[in-house]
Amino acid sequence: MAEFSLSANPFHSRWNRSLEPRLRIAPGDTVHLECLDSSGAQVHPAMTLPGFLKIDRGLIHALTGPIFVERAEPGDVLQIDVIEVAHKGWGWSSIISGLGFLKDRFPEPYFFQWQLEHAVSQSLAPAIVPLRPFCGVMGVAPDEEGEFRTRPPGNFGGNMDVRELSSGATLYLPVLNSGALFSAGDAHAAQGDGEVCINGIECPADVTLRFQLHKQRKLTGPLIESPSYRSRTEEDAWIVVESADDAITAARAATSRMIDLLIDRWGFADVRAYLLCSVAMNLRFSQVVNEPMITVSALLPKQVLPSRKLF
Repeated sequence: MAEFSLSANPFHSRWNRSLEPRLRIAPGDTVHLECLDSSGAQVHPAMTLPGFLKIDRGLIHALTGPIFVERAEPGDVLQIDVIEVAHKGWGWSSIISGLGFLKDRFPEPYFFQWQLEHAVSQSLAPAIVPLRPFCGVMGVAPDEEGEFRTRPPGNFGGNMDVRELSSGATLYLPVLNSGALFSAGDAHAAQGDGEVCINGIECPADVTLRFQLHKQRKLTGPLIESPSYRSRTEEDAWIVVESADDAITAARAATSRMIDLLIDRWGFADVRAYLLCSVAMNLRFSQVVNEPMITVSALLPKQVLPSRKLF
């Protein structure tokens, strides 16, 4: 099992399965990734609103990768263990005209700088914001030819903005191309479910990931095993992630996939799996701002099920 380091530059801001891999690794290897903030280092700690309005939005998101995983082929499952996501002491959030969940109520641009302590930020006094850094974008290359903007998520992962992907989490993705071609970025020091103004606390980060490969295992979209939390308000969970251009469609797809998981891995009859989802599963908006795609996460606490490895 080897360890590698991958610098942020040159980053990429489009999905394209024809991109040349920047690193080749074997299953079991660990990679330390340097990730710029989502702007690709155009934003800096001394920036003000006039400068922010001039950045090149075509560079968002700035992703580190692609990483080629040896022996990964379509039909396999790529396992990504999130060992650590560490912020670098500062971050930013913004309001952008014409974007965000309440774009009609907040039409004027706004720019805000955060100073980050190890575990909290007190920049937005009197609030004390707990920090739980994660990568908003983690994905493999889509299975279509061509170049695609990184804003919409999909079955390949991508811009899911699922805040549970913090240190200690495990992400499972279907492999859609030879080598998987994994990339990550868009780190957030903190984010609420929904990411309603269009940003979390955008920040540069150092990210450590370990990669495993499961040959010829069925998986139709992202699946997350959340980390153990110290907070009493958080639970270890199995999380199914679905994105669609309609929230109800995404929520139904996530619920259906959770039922399929319960049938396949725990042996539930379908109707009993449906009942369990109704009494124990939580549906959440992970993001509502990457129009036209809405991302819904279905979370089932691990404590209600026998302990099990899924792959």
